[in-house]
Amino acid sequence: MARLKKHMIAAAGIGLLALALVYGFTCLGIYRGMRDLAGEASETYGGDSVTALMALLDDPNQGLPKRDRAVWALGQIGDARALSVLKKYYTGEPCDHTRFLCQYELKKAIRKCRGNASLTSWVNALALRRPPER
Repeated sequence: MARLKKHMIAAAGIGLLALALVYGFTCLGIYRGMRDLAGEASETYGGDSVTALMALLDDPNQGLPKRDRAVWALGQIGDARALSVLKKYYTGEPCDHTRFLCQYELKKAIRKCRGNASLTSWVNALALRRPPER
């Protein structure tokens, strides 16, 4: 009985370690995607990650796929400053990805920017913050 208990504890520990590794790699992948898009947006529009992504989203000269990625990135960051631009494009209508921004992603991003954060948003928000300029 004691041997079985030790094996169960070891298996649970290995399972938790595996789960932590999957979570960490997932956060890293999401962060890298956001960082790359935010960096590109900052080079084009200036400002911090959130304001640059808002400008990218608001730029009708950018294609819908790139603007949808900006919606996703803003949702992952979860900054309330993005609410106004996200709400501007949210209609609640069914998605038509050939003509309009993804309504599903807009709805999720709005929810996250209102404080309903995901498991990865706090990591991403902290990672994208820049140190204060001197």
